[in-house]
Amino acid sequence: MTVSVILVTFVSLTFVGAAALLQIQVGNLKNDWYDKVEVSAFMCPAGSATPACAGGEATQEQIDAVGDLLAAESMAPYVDEVYLESKEDAFEAFQEQMADTVWAQSLTVEQMQVSYRVKLVDPEQYQIVADELEGRPGVEVVVDQREQLEPLFLILNRTTLLSVGLGGVMIVTAVLLITTTIRLSAMSRRRETGIMRLVGASNLFIQLPFLLEGATAALIGAALAVGGLLLGVRYLVEDWLASSTPWVQFVDTADVLTVAPFLVLAAILLAGISSVVTLGRYTKV
Repeated sequence: MTVSVILVTFVSLTFVGAAALLQIQVGNLKNDWYDKVEVSAFMCPAGSATPACAGGEATQEQIDAVGDLLAAESMAPYVDEVYLESKEDAFEAFQEQMADTVWAQSLTVEQMQVSYRVKLVDPEQYQIVADELEGRPGVEVVVDQREQLEPLFLILNRTTLLSVGLGGVMIVTAVLLITTTIRLSAMSRRRETGIMRLVGASNLFIQLPFLLEGATAALIGAALAVGGLLLGVRYLVEDWLASSTPWVQFVDTADVLTVAPFLVLAAILLAGISSVVTLGRYTKV
């Protein structure tokens, strides 16, 4: 039973620790990627079938009007930097990215479109800038890079919730096992408990060995959970993922050590609450 307590505590706290690390990872990705989020306003190209471009290709006056809007004082709290990509710039970038494709050989400079790339002061306020740009004469479409990142963060957040849910189920299982273990231990020592009562032993003196037994099992499980997370992050994340995708800021062993005290505290509370609930009934003689 004690081994079962250790294993269940290990598994449950591993799930909880993994969920905490995953949430830290989501925070790292948001801090890193949201700083790079841009709102792009693509001006109408020649021959566009978009209803917003029914008037034809965007004129220089319309392009300048959008630039003046982004440079206006009212947009200063939201707009950090504005970059105008000309047809020539767009063509050069396209040739670099799609050099080995048929499209790179068939498209010309005149078929490209002018666009504005807007870096935001606060990426959380992207919708304000997008609303100002949408519907402007000569603007074909407004693209917010954050919309492309939100599905990824949604998946990661749901994965975190799944880990927390599994960890919660395992914690309930651990509580039941600790309770059962302490109950069986207390029942097997009823004779010793009765003798201690007769000689005037206090409740704390009688219950302390059982408390220590449950706490020790839970702490061993927590230590195994922290060790498992350290090994997983060290070899799977730092040595494998981080080396193959160096541009992503992954969690590291320092993050595991940050989470570790909370896992140990959770193990102590787990054992303490289970023990107190059980001992009050089964150490009475």
